[in-house]
Amino acid sequence: MPAKVALITGSSAGLGAAIVKALSRDYRIVVNYHSDLSKAQKVVEGCTRAPEEDGTSILPRSHIVKADISVRSDIIKLVEEVMTVMGRLDVVVSNVGWTRIVKFSDLEQNMNDEDWDRCFSINVKSHLWLFHATRPHLQANSDGGSFLVVSSLAGVIPSGSSIPYSVSKAAAIHLSKCLASVSGPKVRCNSLSPGLMMTDWGQQFPEHVVESVRDKTILKRVVDLDDVANLAKTIVLNGSLTGQNFTIDCGIAL
Repeated sequence: MPAKVALITGSSAGLGAAIVKALSRDYRIVVNYHSDLSKAQKVVEGCTRAPEEDGTSILPRSHIVKADISVRSDIIKLVEEVMTVMGRLDVVVSNVGWTRIVKFSDLEQNMNDEDWDRCFSINVKSHLWLFHATRPHLQANSDGGSFLVVSSLAGVIPSGSSIPYSVSKAAAIHLSKCLASVSGPKVRCNSLSPGLMMTDWGQQFPEHVVESVRDKTILKRVVDLDDVANLAKTIVLNGSLTGQNFTIDCGIAL
């Protein structure tokens, strides 16, 4: 049987790329990117090759797919290509997000209709669309499959780059629980909610904001990217977990 396949969306950089690296020892990998092919290629080059199983040597160890995860038709084409090229799908990490940074405490700055609509389209509905497209393939496996929604600490406590972002990330967590409730026993669905990480996105925040977040943590540091990626791996490999949200935030939400 060919080695199992993991699809990680938004994985040409940041957390998605770190999750690709963490999963590459155990899975054949599909990297999804939106605009920068060279970054996606570098991610694949840095992967550890999954161990061969019967038939694996004639199938790709990795694949790169361009798709805009905010567009439902792109998601459908993405999944079709994964199945055509890789032959199966066992794990999906739905790693997507959008925000516009405003002052959280200023209600007027959080009243933009376009921000609310875009946050819910990308931070909530895209997970639903991807789950709907991949569920039949996850269910087809003898031992089922795993779907992981990447949310945020902002979905656990009121915080983050904006109120629309925080509310939409909370909705993503609840969506994950709803999907888990309707997809057993073959498909497990969980969510992951990291605090501030020093990805390209995290580095957009002014230093005083980063320092403020660091000071609020019990561990007095921001979240390590590889720690989050390794937790993601633990979640998707664990056959007894479903309907759970995992917060990794250095102790802010206690």
